[in-house]
Amino acid sequence: MNLNHFKEGMDFIQKWEGGYVNNPNDPGGETNFGISKRSHPELDIKNLTLMDAAAIYLNDYWNKAGCSDIPYPGNIAVFDTAVNCGVSRAITWHRKAATIGDFLKTREDHYIRLARDPQFRVFFKGWMRRLQDLRKLVEIGIEKTRSV
Repeated sequence: MNLNHFKEGMDFIQKWEGGYVNNPNDPGGETNFGISKRSHPELDIKNLTLMDAAAIYLNDYWNKAGCSDIPYPGNIAVFDTAVNCGVSRAITWHRKAATIGDFLKTREDHYIRLARDPQFRVFFKGWMRRLQDLRKLVEIGIEKTRSV
């Protein structure tokens, strides 16, 4: 496993997930560092540390989505998608996508479908900003790999 890639993915995720929130419109419920009470009912979410969150991200998202086996920067895109949309979706979308662009377009289409529901519409602009930021990260990553 390339720890630098995992760290880069963690940095990206923390930029978007932030700290403690308890938004009544979020089906994940209480969330800290992007770790939700719904996914981890056994945890004291409010007092979760970043170190604990990183261990969860490594085991439950990076490893389960197979990110160590995906070439950079696609591994970062799959990791963030696993966190934001679910591991099974990330794996399925990655397997079906011919390119990383196709993968990210599938994620965009998913957000558009979700935004039809008024409960999720409030999150749409943030999802799209996050996706645009991820596209920039992927473009920069592709350029990095070309120059090596």
